[in-house]
Amino acid sequence: MKTIETIAIANDHGGLALKLELLKLLQAAGYKVIDFGSGTDDAVDYPDYAELAVAAVQNGQADAGLLICGSGIGMSMAANRHKGIRAALCHDTYTAGLTREHNDANVLVMGGRIVGVGLAAEIARIFFSTPFSHAERHVRRIGKFV
Repeated sequence: MKTIETIAIANDHGGLALKLELLKLLQAAGYKVIDFGSGTDDAVDYPDYAELAVAAVQNGQADAGLLICGSGIGMSMAANRHKGIRAALCHDTYTAGLTREHNDANVLVMGGRIVGVGLAAEIARIFFSTPFSHAERHVRRIGKFV
C-alpha cells in the first residue's frame, strides 16, 4: 500500500489564502508539496491550475493533489475530466476519510470561501493519511469509472 508523500497543490484567486495556510501545515507535517500556483489573488482561470496539479498526479510526480478555489466546485469539475483522476470535494472530515477509503480519491478539493483553516487542516490530515481499503467491492466499482 503506497503512502502519500508528495502533494501537488494549486488554487485560483478564491483559494489563495487557504492554500497558503495549508501549504505551511502540510510541509510542517512532513509532506513534500509542489505548488503549481496561483500565487496571486488576481482573477485567474481555475481549469488552468487544476490541469497543472492533476498532470503531476497523472505522471507520478505527486502521489496526490490538493485543489482550492472559492467553492471547490469548479476545481473538482476541472480535475475530474482528466483520466485517472478521482477528485473529491470535501467540506467535512467524514467524507474526507470515506472518499479515500472507498473511492481511492487521489485529489482533495476544498472551497477557500467555505471552510476555515482549522477545519481544512483536519480534512487534509484525514484525507492524506487514510488508506484505500482495497475491498473487492470498492476495487470493482472504481474499475467501472471511464
